[in-house]
Amino acid sequence: MHVIVHGGAGNAPVAPTERRAVLDEAAAAGAGEETPLAAVEAAVRVLEHDERFNAGRGSAVQVDGHVRVDAGVMTAEREVGAVASLTGVEHPVSVARAVCEETPHVLLAGEGGEAFAAHVGVDTGVDLTTDATRERFAAAEPPDGADAQVEWVREHFGDDAGGADPSIEGEKDHDTVGAVAGDGERFAAATSTGGRWFALTGRVGDVPQVGSGFYCSPAGGASATGAGEDIARTTLARRAVDRLDAGDDPQSAADAALARFVEETESRAGLIVLSGDGVGSAYNSEAMQTSTARR
Repeated sequence: MHVIVHGGAGNAPVAPTERRAVLDEAAAAGAGEETPLAAVEAAVRVLEHDERFNAGRGSAVQVDGHVRVDAGVMTAEREVGAVASLTGVEHPVSVARAVCEETPHVLLAGEGGEAFAAHVGVDTGVDLTTDATRERFAAAEPPDGADAQVEWVREHFGDDAGGADPSIEGEKDHDTVGAVAGDGERFAAATSTGGRWFALTGRVGDVPQVGSGFYCSPAGGASATGAGEDIARTTLARRAVDRLDAGDDPQSAADAALARFVEETESRAGLIVLSGDGVGSAYNSEAMQTSTARR
């Protein structure tokens, strides 16, 4: 199994060595699985469990003080599962896989998604905040009330510093984690996120939207990260896989998709791509750490 993972496109991490070690662990966990779908789930679960990443534990906090997580998975057979706006779920990628394998649906959200998570044995009611995220939220002092929050969010949404100390690991805005895996014939992609800081209550970005945060075809797969609204508007992950379908190698596909994204949006993003020809990655943010493993 060949696996590539990413830890989000954003600012340079304060502790890059420690973060890279977790990414290496995630890639190795995926490479030890028997199927691409199991591989991307295993890899992403490692990252969701580590509060250094904006997924699962340590996720961003929305304007009402709650963490809501999203995830999506897809296989080369175009089987899809996704979840959005779940609270108290550390491993939304596992819920997304269950949606893919055990329901006729593509996407479950909110309380219904949480109930389904409990039904399939995924832990719910987990506190996804950390000391660092609680301190960051408290320091920002978002207002109460929908009218005041809408105005406040216009100024603070996705803010990299958010009024907190940017020297503290976890305070910077590292958006999303993901994995792509393949065994030469079968492929799968997965992406998971805690969203972006100080979003309106219930905001859902690109991650659980098919073709935006993740996509897969018989040619390979891609996982995207970055400015979620613009990634959704341009379906970044599908564009990369479309290049694989057209015969590009993974690095060329990643470069071409990102170049078009930047031309159209002038935003920050990154993506990883995997096919039978190997792996590729591209980003225009300050940093995007990746890791690969193969068994």
